[in-house]
Amino acid sequence: MGEIRVGTCSWTDKALVASGWYPRGSRDAEGRLRHYAARFPVAEVDSTYYGLPSTRNSHLWIDRTPDGFRFDVKAFSLFTGHPTRPEALPADLRPAFVRGRAGADPGLLDEVWQRYSAALEPLRAGGRLGTLLFQFPTGLVPGRPAEEFLRRCRERATGWPVAVEFRHPGWWDGARVDETAALLTELDAAAVAVDMTQTLPSSVPPVVRVTHPRLALVRLHGRSRSWGTGTKEERFRHAYTTEELSEWVPRVRDMAEQAREVHVLFNNCCGDAAVRAAQAMRHLLTLS
Repeated sequence: MGEIRVGTCSWTDKALVASGWYPRGSRDAEGRLRHYAARFPVAEVDSTYYGLPSTRNSHLWIDRTPDGFRFDVKAFSLFTGHPTRPEALPADLRPAFVRGRAGADPGLLDEVWQRYSAALEPLRAGGRLGTLLFQFPTGLVPGRPAEEFLRRCRERATGWPVAVEFRHPGWWDGARVDETAALLTELDAAAVAVDMTQTLPSSVPPVVRVTHPRLALVRLHGRSRSWGTGTKEERFRHAYTTEELSEWVPRVRDMAEQAREVHVLFNNCCGDAAVRAAQAMRHLLTLS
């Protein structure tokens, strides 16, 4: 059976820091990560979605975590087709971005990728990188243009571990599940299973497919009905019950029968809800 790792989608979220989960003496950047890594074996880095990472931070993350700890790193918004502010780019690249339509210049994307990947290379070389998480927007609708876009993304990230989360529910519609799974297998990418409310037209179904032998992922976003309409706090405000978490226990164990590692990451980042849910899930999986 593969190793199951449970953690959260951020250890620096402002609501978590303000919740009091970090004790006195562990509230600076170094203290927070050391405190978190003493309790969980994996974390997601979401800051890399909003701006490019730095080599310095990669080295600091390695120094502040134990051997074997994993970071799943979100892909920069420009790579996934999300709106991107020019200020998120290095100053010398902003003119090229402003002159063209966002995402339209392959040369710009290639240069941004070189800087992004170079900054993360210490994590990969040090055995700390779990995967690069490409979370695609709802506007990426299943079809040939989207598949071509996915192939270009994967080609740019050749040699790097990649996981894919779709936000358009059509990718995991019952009639298309096998086709989507086959596409991700072809792309050498791990499928991300999603937990969220199932009451909205935009709800992504909780389909579990293991498409890569090395890694499988679950991201639990909470089950707020404000998803897609409310504020960020309203969308992610959800405290998972034991019954809700228990639904995922057999699924996660089945994933571990097919992949060497399974990462279960909680994204209900409102106060300390994510760390509490992660601790409860570890208990249900008899990991602690």
